[in-house]
Amino acid sequence: MSSIRIAACSLTGARSHNEDVVRHGSTPQGHFAVVADGAGGHRRGAEAAHRSADCMERLLRDGGLEFCPASLTAMVRQAHRVLLAHQDASAAELRMHSTVVTLWIDAAGEHALWTHVGDSRLYRIRQQRTDLVTSDDSVVQRMVRLGLISIEQAAHHPQKNQLVSALGIDGEVEPHTVVRPVEVQEGDAFLLCTDGWWEGLDDQALCSTLARALSPEDWLSGMRLLIEARKMPRQDNFSAVAVWAGDPGEVTQAGSDDTMPRQVFLR
Repeated sequence: MSSIRIAACSLTGARSHNEDVVRHGSTPQGHFAVVADGAGGHRRGAEAAHRSADCMERLLRDGGLEFCPASLTAMVRQAHRVLLAHQDASAAELRMHSTVVTLWIDAAGEHALWTHVGDSRLYRIRQQRTDLVTSDDSVVQRMVRLGLISIEQAAHHPQKNQLVSALGIDGEVEPHTVVRPVEVQEGDAFLLCTDGWWEGLDDQALCSTLARALSPEDWLSGMRLLIEARKMPRQDNFSAVAVWAGDPGEVTQAGSDDTMPRQVFLR
């Protein structure tokens, strides 16, 4: 059994207001973290992120839901329906959208589920190895998967922030949810974050700041300092939630189980 510790950080950056929202908590049913990044005219991006994150938090606190991929997928689709119900049909520029990434760990701290829509990400660091366990719903990521551009080219591509899916789009969304609960090992560290956060950090930075941290709050602070040191004139809102299972400073023994299913649950 792993003890779960969670910390969060959300900052405006160089923007006039913050359209990121973070939520986290622990209930008798388990532990959860949610990150949402909104977009929309007249500050409707903030509304989209708040409505999405609030819906996810409410459902994750519902003690009647089974800890399974189908439950998590249903939550995301419900958040999508909430945004659709509050869209302004009078003008396209007033439509609102939001990304979402969610981590759900069972009460025993032994298994995790995650899901996402958009380009907010989930990383897992285990034994000083960083794994990006989500795949961005973006034009550029699709080009990378098709072999049209390299990962290095994607980082500077003019369409890198153009999404192909988000909560609030017309029609249904297909959340990317793991197909089964994933084993959590003692010492695992998870990071949920918006694009404004992950664009300023590479895998080495995630590991080096984690190695120096004594708590999830320390880890977020170390990463925040690196992002702010770049002094980007157009720095986006940047937000993250750090989730620790035990102490990542203690090296864990590699298990025989492949704890990273690559398929997604779409129904």
